[in-house]
Amino acid sequence: MAAHHSPGLPSLRVRPTLTWTATGDPLPRTTSLDAVVDVVGKGRVAILSGAGLSTESGIPDYRGAAGSLRKHIPMTYGEFTGSAHARQRYWARSHIGWRTIAAAAPNAGHHAVTALHGTGLISGVITQNVDGLHQAAGTPGVIDLHGNLDRVICLNCQASTPRVELDERMRDANPDFHAIAPDTVNPDGDVYLPEEETLKFTVVGCATCDGVLKPDVVFFGENVPPGRVRQCNDVVDDAAAVLVLGSSLTVMSGLRFVRRAATNGTPVVIITLGPTRGDAHATVRVDRPLGEALTELVGRLN
Repeated sequence: MAAHHSPGLPSLRVRPTLTWTATGDPLPRTTSLDAVVDVVGKGRVAILSGAGLSTESGIPDYRGAAGSLRKHIPMTYGEFTGSAHARQRYWARSHIGWRTIAAAAPNAGHHAVTALHGTGLISGVITQNVDGLHQAAGTPGVIDLHGNLDRVICLNCQASTPRVELDERMRDANPDFHAIAPDTVNPDGDVYLPEEETLKFTVVGCATCDGVLKPDVVFFGENVPPGRVRQCNDVVDDAAAVLVLGSSLTVMSGLRFVRRAATNGTPVVIITLGPTRGDAHATVRVDRPLGEALTELVGRLN
């Protein structure tokens, strides 16, 4: 989505930060939820979720032990907008990968977030994910920080349409495109396909103006819309605590909210597997799979 800036509103650029190196002594990590129960039980908790929450739904994260960045570098906004060949490659791969995203079901972690929201203890949910699984689990009012793969936008006329409609048009334009999908799909809905397969794919334009279509998600190198940033800042500023679920916080667009909370003196609780770029700002650091940890948390708070 092309970035449109309004005077006086901040924006966040999703920089293509693929790795980071931890410095200093690591924050002690625990498997106990005792401290989490104490913090969340006081209410007004803002949740920030990342790709690690969706791994139990069959969508790999970016940077975990089996993370997609070990074999896949996401396309940047500049590459997508600057090259028709790059768009052909992207849409061929995404046409296959989106079917897996669309068929994915919420896991225990997503359902636990919905249950937590139902207790009245959660004041807002921000997700870095683009898979729509929070909404599929019934969590209301989710802010999709990086957009959602279920819609596409025209970079010329700005028309927004459902992804299912584009999928039908692409199927009609590519009746003989029968690329075999790999076992896994990347968090951005992309999959690996050989170059000779992507060259067979016919890309369709906007149904209104024939302009270039792009998934309504924020690519690496693209700005998060400033109004969305302001909405997320308000959620963080109004919270009594921030609960980070399944994010390495490598990308600044998510890390900034953790830094903002810490600057405000707001407790930050992080539950995920492995170290994160935000550990230095955390007051509680739990190292456990999200499904079982959040299910236990819900049980202890009910």
